[in-house]
Amino acid sequence: MALKRQWVTPLMAGSFILMAVTGILMFFHWDSGLNKTAHEWLGWAMVIAAVLHITTNWFGFKNMFNSATGKAVIGLFTAVLALSFINVGGGEGGGGRPVAPINVLAQAPISQLAQISKIDEQTLITRLQSSGVQNATANSTVKDLVGNDFGKQIATLNTILKTTP
Repeated sequence: MALKRQWVTPLMAGSFILMAVTGILMFFHWDSGLNKTAHEWLGWAMVIAAVLHITTNWFGFKNMFNSATGKAVIGLFTAVLALSFINVGGGEGGGGRPVAPINVLAQAPISQLAQISKIDEQTLITRLQSSGVQNATANSTVKDLVGNDFGKQIATLNTILKTTP
């Protein structure tokens, strides 16, 4: 089957709209439901659409590298991509996430989390149990209960320290 602009271009445009909207929602922390999942998984549709779009428009794509502007723009984005691999946040979280406070909270015993949050100790233990974390005691830490997975630590802390029912 020959590649046709009549469906490759709409595929590219549609996947771009999806990535742009979900990316903006995530940037402003307005995402809900499956926005993040759609962004991560359906991003592959955009990758495929981009490859098909480049293939369909191969001569125009090659000509882009004949101009100083084309080279500069591609060079700029390539440099930004390379720089994006630099860890400026330090620690396991990277990307500037506030790792230290999460680590401190994840390593504090439930009894101390109760004092800090002004939530009854038993309430925190009950919340842990209702979220599937068993064997929690006043001396347990979130890190002990869920392991070293930073994402699980954040999710568990968020679950047990919520201030609204």
